[in-house]
Amino acid sequence: MSAVEHVSVQPEEAGRRLDTWFKDHFPRLPRGRLEKLLRTGQIRIDGKRVKSNVRLEAWQVVRVPPLKQDDDKAFKGPKPVGAEDRAFMQGLVLHEDKAVIALNKPAGLAVQGGSKTERHLDGLLAGLVPEGAERPRLVHRLDKETSGVLLVAKSSAYAAKLGKNFKSRQARKTYWALVKGVPRPEQGTIRLGLAKLGGGAGGERMVAENDPQAPEAGVDWLAAVTHYSVIAQAGQRYAWLALRPETGRTHQLRAHLAAIGHPIIGDFKYGREEAEVGGDMPGGMYLHARAIEVPSPLGGTLAVEAPLPPHMAQAWALFAFEAEDAEGAFDLLDGAL
Repeated sequence: MSAVEHVSVQPEEAGRRLDTWFKDHFPRLPRGRLEKLLRTGQIRIDGKRVKSNVRLEAWQVVRVPPLKQDDDKAFKGPKPVGAEDRAFMQGLVLHEDKAVIALNKPAGLAVQGGSKTERHLDGLLAGLVPEGAERPRLVHRLDKETSGVLLVAKSSAYAAKLGKNFKSRQARKTYWALVKGVPRPEQGTIRLGLAKLGGGAGGERMVAENDPQAPEAGVDWLAAVTHYSVIAQAGQRYAWLALRPETGRTHQLRAHLAAIGHPIIGDFKYGREEAEVGGDMPGGMYLHARAIEVPSPLGGTLAVEAPLPPHMAQAWALFAFEAEDAEGAFDLLDGAL
């Protein structure tokens, strides 16, 4: 990094310590250097000085100063984006204006890096702009195996404006999913608190309040609300759902649908064997961020849709599902949303 950045805290990061957040986002930044930047006020949250143990809140803005220095060999900035990856990123663009770029994130590509993830979308964002230009910034995230609309802002100022809109829940996201069985009623709302459980063979996961394996004490339950509507069904075996999350918890849609007995097909983390892909359906997780509507930093409303990924498009053709069947999916609920 060669300039100050202002990074919005995502809803799923709420409650994390600042030092842990920095370890995830900037893993090569030494702890001693982090503490010095905090003591000198170069790192701030919403313009205020903080300590490393402060707990973050959703949509707070973290001021991150330039981290790469000539005498600091421990930290390495993002790698340059090659011609092949630049072409790949340009091919994902659904919409672009002066403030925002909307991407169609493919399933299987992580949004951000980690200890075992070297290639990720955040590291490729420089491929969306000319060399030397300010690198776009993530505004929100999708799970690695979830495809669909993902917004990035062209500057820290635009990222802050979009972040405020997400924080005030002015962003309306619509997901499409294929689930096991057919939920009843066909339209409804899932209101189940979620908590994060760590470790285990399956790694970190969310647990719902109604889970018989949920801890009875010592758990911070986070309110989570998901609206759903059945669009079509393939007998009683599968149902195509439109989903609107009112909150933005980690794995919320996946955990909620599994909790009501209708796991997303291909989501073995939460659905286990019940999420098995059957028949002639291709493999993959059947969850897609279909559309987003949000006030644009330029004025008016930004509305973007993403076409289905190949594996879901093939299944939709197999079941003769038609996109126009989803129009008005939430009309009956809109008065309450």
